[in-house]
Amino acid sequence: MTPITRRQALKLGMLAGGSLILPIAFQGRSYAGDAGSPKVTPFTLPFRVPPVLKPVRSDSTTDYYEITMKKASVEILPKLKTEVWAYNGITPGPTIKQNKDRRSVVRFINNSVGTPTSVHLHGMASLPEYDGYAEDLTNPGQYKDYIYPNNRAATLWYHDHAIHKTARNVYMGLAGMYLVQDQEELNLPLPKGDYDVPIVIQDKQFGASGNLIFDDQGEDSQFGDVILVNGVPWPKMQVANRKYRFRILNGSVSRSYELALSTGEPLIVIGTDAGLMSAPAPVKSFRIGMAERYEAVIDFSKYKVGTKITLKNLQPDNNDNYDGTENVMQFEVIRSESDPSSIPSKLRLVQPIAASSAVRTREFRYERSNGLWVINGKTWDNQRFDASPQLGDVEIWKIYNNAGGWFHPIHIHLIDMQILDRNGNAPFAYEKGWKDVFYVGANESVRVIGKFGPNTGTYMTHCHNTVHEDHDMMNQFKVGAASVNLAAKAPAKSLPAPAL
Repeated sequence: MTPITRRQALKLGMLAGGSLILPIAFQGRSYAGDAGSPKVTPFTLPFRVPPVLKPVRSDSTTDYYEITMKKASVEILPKLKTEVWAYNGITPGPTIKQNKDRRSVVRFINNSVGTPTSVHLHGMASLPEYDGYAEDLTNPGQYKDYIYPNNRAATLWYHDHAIHKTARNVYMGLAGMYLVQDQEELNLPLPKGDYDVPIVIQDKQFGASGNLIFDDQGEDSQFGDVILVNGVPWPKMQVANRKYRFRILNGSVSRSYELALSTGEPLIVIGTDAGLMSAPAPVKSFRIGMAERYEAVIDFSKYKVGTKITLKNLQPDNNDNYDGTENVMQFEVIRSESDPSSIPSKLRLVQPIAASSAVRTREFRYERSNGLWVINGKTWDNQRFDASPQLGDVEIWKIYNNAGGWFHPIHIHLIDMQILDRNGNAPFAYEKGWKDVFYVGANESVRVIGKFGPNTGTYMTHCHNTVHEDHDMMNQFKVGAASVNLAAKAPAKSLPAPAL
């Protein structure tokens, strides 16, 4: 059973002597008809795109980047300052854009965050020592160089992955986009350049002074009443009457969204977590769990100049009836432009993996038991492997969520997989592509299939409600022979760092 919220407790009269014992994070937080976060009028602040990070140097095979993790004071709510823990002092962090098969070396420096970190480039088939293993920590005053092969063209993101600290660290700002393209994709007539737009959606709760409030409600979930897009509350994006490609990331800790346009026109989904689908999927709405990425084209040529279109969230009540979470952002058509782009009927070849090719099937149950978030009844143990496929093995994993009080977006590191079925039925049209996060709703079961590689070693799986991950819904698998102690392979080093 999901713990009741403070508002529900107030409604039920569960107060003793006019007070209720609350977590420290609730101090100064207003609910139950009070103000909640300081008010922001939706669609009054301008949309912005995180800056693209330039390499500090490049050679014939590799681009070298440097990112410092530090505390910063930024303006998120108008006229208020908020302390964030951020990559290069901004949240979301700077976007890295790369070409497929051109290597990146990214130096992450833990300068003044004040907490251990571990960087996971989510969706990259990194070697184990650069994958952001939860116990592979970079402490304050240290740095680590991460090597990325960029071996798949997709919308990825980098975020903190420190054991038992992921939810707070990501919530405080440690997240950023990482985009990889290949020539095959660039040759398609899809919207490009300024019309290819990353969108990071997050929900936050703020105190009266603008401070971020983190409260995981008894290790259950973290919800906010302000929707941020690229760090801006409910922004307004001015657009031309043409097609735009949006790379959408759910960067929230615990909130899922069901996205739709206020006009009822379709969103044309062209990509999933691991890149383009085989064909476009026009849908009235689609749900997106934490850490999932979907790419969608919106055709604004259908609207006259002056039209305003809202990106809606059709499932705002993940936790409580917060005002405003039914809206995400607004588009305003302000000019006419020619549009050379189009949406091909075929995007790329996504060859289905036949269930008959699997050499084995494994089952994983995601549950809450005795107050703990468990997988097959077990919590995290760095000495235990719950799967040991060999390099090149094809396996089916059955993922179960046998409860009605929550959902679990399950992330499997290293490999991309395909959904075979959901509760025995075909997957939704918009998720028929390569994925690394699987939305397992209340009382749902999902079968996924994948081929293990291209690396051997130890990798993690976990729920991407990062509160659940922290307490302790994660496990590990090994591909081929693997050592448990990963941190010793590429340990963090003490500052000062030499030049890249």
